[in-house]
Amino acid sequence: MAGPASIPAPRKGSGPYAFDNAVRRAGFPLVAGLDEAGRGACAGPLYAAAVILNPNSRIAELNDSKLLTAAARERVEQRVKRQALAWAVSAVEVGELDEMGLHRANLLAFRRAWLRLSPTADYALCDGFVPGGLGRPELAVWKGDQVSATIAAASVLAKCARDRHMVALHGRYPQYGFDVHKGYTTAMHRDALQAHGPSPVHRHRFITVRRALREGVA
Repeated sequence: MAGPASIPAPRKGSGPYAFDNAVRRAGFPLVAGLDEAGRGACAGPLYAAAVILNPNSRIAELNDSKLLTAAARERVEQRVKRQALAWAVSAVEVGELDEMGLHRANLLAFRRAWLRLSPTADYALCDGFVPGGLGRPELAVWKGDQVSATIAAASVLAKCARDRHMVALHGRYPQYGFDVHKGYTTAMHRDALQAHGPSPVHRHRFITVRRALREGVA
C-alpha cells in the first residue's frame, strides 16, 4: 500500500472530492477528514470532528465552513450526518486547554474524534497538522477544508457543534454576547471583558483574558 508521501496530487481545479478519491485509489477505501473549530477563540471549548464520507454520494453545498452562512452550515451538517459512513465530534474543555496549551489541546481533540469513529478509517486527512498516534497513515493538508471534501465536512460538523455550545453558554453568561461572536476576540467581546471580567469559560492562556484579570472590572 501507498504511504502518505506517495498519494498522487489531483490536478489543480479538480475539486475537493478528487483529493479524497486519490487516497482511496492508493489503497485506503475509508478516508477520514479531521478539522477543528474554536482554535482562535478566547472563550469556550475547542471542538473537533472526524468524518468518513460515502464515496458514492455528494453533499450538496459542501464547502469550508468559514465560507458558508450559518443557515447553509446547518443544512450541510444534516446532510453529512445522514449520508456519511461515519462521523464523530469531540471537545476539549477550557480547563484542559488552559492546562495543556492550545496546540496540544488541538491534537487531543483530533484524537478523541478519531477514536469515536465506527468503523475506524484507513487514512486520516488532517487540516493543518497531524495529531500522531492514530495507528493509521496521517497526512497534514494545508487549507484542507478547501482541498478535501472529508475535511470540509469535518469543519462543518465541528463549527456547528461549537456554535450551538456557545449559544447555550450565552444563556448562562448573557453579558458577554457569546451568541454573537462565539467566544472570538471582537471589540464587543473585549468591552464585555473589561466591564465584567472573565467568566469561568474564558481561556486564561489568552492575553486578552489575562489583561482583563490584571486590570479588574472597570
